[in-house]
Amino acid sequence: MFADRAKIVVISGKGGDGHVSFRREKFVTNGGPDGGDGGKGGSVIFEVDKGLNTLTEYRHVHKYKAENGEDGGKKNCHGKDGADIILKVPEGTVIKEASSGKVIADMSGECQRYVLLKGGRGGQGNQHYATSTMQAPKYAQPGQPARELELQLELKVIADVGLVGFPNVGKSTFLSRVTNARPKIANYHFTTLQPNLGVVDLDGDGFVIADIPGLIEGAAEGLGLGHEFLRHIERTRMMIHVVDVAGTEGRDPVDDIYKIDHELEKYQADMLTRPQVIAANKTDCIFTEEGAEDPVERLKKEFEPKGVKVFPISAVTGEGLKELLYYVQGQLKELGEKPMVFEQEFDPEHVVIQEDGYTVIYDASEQEYVVEGPKIEKMLGYTNLETEKGFAFFQNFLKETGILTELESLGIKDGDTVRLYGLSFDYYKS
Repeated sequence: MFADRAKIVVISGKGGDGHVSFRREKFVTNGGPDGGDGGKGGSVIFEVDKGLNTLTEYRHVHKYKAENGEDGGKKNCHGKDGADIILKVPEGTVIKEASSGKVIADMSGECQRYVLLKGGRGGQGNQHYATSTMQAPKYAQPGQPARELELQLELKVIADVGLVGFPNVGKSTFLSRVTNARPKIANYHFTTLQPNLGVVDLDGDGFVIADIPGLIEGAAEGLGLGHEFLRHIERTRMMIHVVDVAGTEGRDPVDDIYKIDHELEKYQADMLTRPQVIAANKTDCIFTEEGAEDPVERLKKEFEPKGVKVFPISAVTGEGLKELLYYVQGQLKELGEKPMVFEQEFDPEHVVIQEDGYTVIYDASEQEYVVEGPKIEKMLGYTNLETEKGFAFFQNFLKETGILTELESLGIKDGDTVRLYGLSFDYYKS
């Protein structure tokens, strides 16, 4: 099955924690701090792979995690950085934030490599916190936590021209006749179950055509297969509307065009602002009764006054194909080469790391009050307690979060010890 959508979860690597240790040497009774820094966590990176054309791999594996940074060690040993995780995707893949549907990155054009989530910064070891007044710091900085994001991947094929029309009007035959594509062709509905791409070569100059399958009335609401494939027309600069002008299946060609236009407009309002041309196919099957109106002339009278040119063609015999293709090439040159790229609507750098929650308990065995939790760890990760400003921020944090109130409710007294991860201090009520 052609896989053009997938929902996955990506997680960056956590930064390694800084280490608390002290130099131990012969004849040195009170060595200084020598705790090493933690390593940087691995990042989540997307890269375009020209050899891929589906998102099949991501339909089977749904969670991808970069490696955590290694904790720092004794003797100033720096923790090893975590390995990045590189996710390969086909060109044209649009990465969206799953819950909002907002675009994070469009993996096309100049964007061939994108760092989606940076790994957490490694924490500093206790050697960084030694001062003239605190020569034996028992605190090291925790590494920055990992970040997690749920993504929706959508493949939107990159083509200059989109072929649209009802099933069995001859789109696949047309594509195989004018390009190097070899789509499956048979005389029944929904032969095409995936977008087919082909390159038209006109005297060394050319353009890419995509056969967009499955359009029927109600496609924009998800009927038939249309809803699955309409996204592939979003990048196209113009459309060739293929219609069975001979009405071999009993449908009215004028009505067909209006119905498909209606589906395109419902799917995306600006679809009909793009240039269109009508390929009146199956002229070899027209058998007009004497006195009856020529169906090709009927199409021209209906649509050419609206600026939509009609070309009578036969995808089987090749009649009219050259004229149509040269016209399309001329239109594309007038439109210019600027590819359609989806702009970023969601910046993963602004993802808020979950920091709610903390616990305050009394450890009777150590005779210490212990405060822990994601919120505390996050605060310690960005606060430099060796500065006066940093320590004042730390005191205010304890007060505003209600931690001091909870400590008092547990019966803390002046001079009692409070421990927050690697940091210990004596409590004195201000």
